[in-house]
Amino acid sequence: MSPSAPPATPDKDFVSILDLSNDKFIRLLDLAAQVKADRHLALAAPTAHALQGRHVAMLFEKPSLRTRSTFEVAIHELGGFALDLPAQFADGGRDPLEDVARNLERWVAALVIRTYAHAKVTAFASAAPRLHVINALSDQEHPCQALADVMTMRERWGGCRGRTIAYVGDGNNVATSLAHAAPRLGISVHLASPPGYELPAHVLHEASYGSSDGAQVRAFIDPHEAVTGVDAVYTDVWTSMGQEVEAAERRNVFGPYQVNSALMAMAAPGALFMHCLPAHRGEEVTADVLESPASVVFDQAENRLHTQKALLLMLLS
Repeated sequence: MSPSAPPATPDKDFVSILDLSNDKFIRLLDLAAQVKADRHLALAAPTAHALQGRHVAMLFEKPSLRTRSTFEVAIHELGGFALDLPAQFADGGRDPLEDVARNLERWVAALVIRTYAHAKVTAFASAAPRLHVINALSDQEHPCQALADVMTMRERWGGCRGRTIAYVGDGNNVATSLAHAAPRLGISVHLASPPGYELPAHVLHEASYGSSDGAQVRAFIDPHEAVTGVDAVYTDVWTSMGQEVEAAERRNVFGPYQVNSALMAMAAPGALFMHCLPAHRGEEVTADVLESPASVVFDQAENRLHTQKALLLMLLS
């Protein structure tokens, strides 16, 4: 997507937070809250048979606990069937990706793909006009995580207008999707990263598309400045999947960006601590912060289920 163009609002795919208009974004969060409230009804829930007789394919090149588990549970609880595809079909070796997509659209309603290159997600989406493609993580964006993040903040705060969250660490796919999502609820975002590891300028520009209530996205180098007075502090691992050869160098670069009790003390009283997991205790976050009452990391993990269930309902039913 060109940074100068407004985001599209297609009904077919969910490749990016930018694929949702603000109205659909709010509708999805409202629906997620409803399906969460109804989950105890099990087979008597209003959505228990929404995907009855329909199949959703799962194609995961990267390891996954939360994303795979929550999508498979969501599909099952909506009455559908999850089809687990071997990871080799995402490499384009045996079949071109476009051919994989055009085969799948004859058999299944949707494809949930977790991969490295973002271009693979867009290739599947563009090749198969009847196949709904959901980005379950790429090297550029993690939109499903951002949905759970904003749902969690909404639950904790109620009204989000005027709130601020600081993301401290690598300007990665999680940071990108958070910057795309939070301003839509009126939440400003402070992004603190070392030089050379910041989010690209076009992401900061894209974040303004759906911004409401004066929410802004600002870049910082000093994590203390970014965190001062904020309502939530978010971090992620310093070394993402595929960057393992850089691990030692990244530990040195990101050392000053560790979220510890001293950094949390600079945030507003009652500030939340957030992390997409898995967490490396003693690296990007100390164990005492991760296990503190401020931590909502397992709320975020739970809400992956509810937001993804809402996403499937909006795309498929």
